[in-house]
Amino acid sequence: MAAYLARDLSDGERLQVGVGLPVPEAAVRLAHLMHGPNMELIFLGARMNVAHLEHIPLPEFGWDSRVVRWSESYSDRGHRFDQVKDWGDRVFFVGGIQVDTHGNTNLIGVGDDYKKLRFRGPGSVGTPTLTTHVGRYYIVLNTHNARAFVPKCDFVSTVGWGDGDPQFRKNLGLPGGGPRYCVTPLCVMDFTEEDKRLRIKSVHPGVSVDEVCANTGFDLVVPDRVPETPRPSEEQMRVLRERVDPIGRLRDVSLPGSETLGDV
Repeated sequence: MAAYLARDLSDGERLQVGVGLPVPEAAVRLAHLMHGPNMELIFLGARMNVAHLEHIPLPEFGWDSRVVRWSESYSDRGHRFDQVKDWGDRVFFVGGIQVDTHGNTNLIGVGDDYKKLRFRGPGSVGTPTLTTHVGRYYIVLNTHNARAFVPKCDFVSTVGWGDGDPQFRKNLGLPGGGPRYCVTPLCVMDFTEEDKRLRIKSVHPGVSVDEVCANTGFDLVVPDRVPETPRPSEEQMRVLRERVDPIGRLRDVSLPGSETLGDV
């Protein structure tokens, strides 16, 4: 998951990751070290360019104050919500306790009554604003089952492609580019051009298309040919193991069936 995301990030981009998302954070750090020396990393307001460091490991509990040691600035103006006009060149990552067929996500909770939720999520925090304005974002989940992928979210905290109209975001006046891919422990999904439905783009090594469909609560679009997700290169694995994740946090959060949410 981290290796695939890293390959899709380009040098010079401004990459913003929130708390509790170790896979995207590892992907950003991996891309920065391997092919993006001019990338700007933004972790909860701490802006940095740290390709020169020997190690930039994932903190033990997601983001923590140790990040500030490496930051060029902290809680800078460019991170504030009143500066959203400058966010068109930013890339963001978001999770969800529910994701529907058009990439709308729910971080609020599960249930019919918001006052008596059956399961309460962490809340939307700043994700509605960020996903509205950034140039593109990725949906990244640490689990893939029919409880997470539902026909309709009980609540919508981030608007993906709405009802599936390709002009939905434009008609609402949302300036950002919307979700690009949804990456899970089983597969990578993108969106169809005509009705913005989730479509299997590739399945990870050892995973079948039937397994992905059986663990999804709605009908996915399945192309005639579904390739295997490219495996991490030897160099990517070396950098992950030695420079990004020496304690092996990703081995705990990327297993199929994991119930770790990591969604904010």
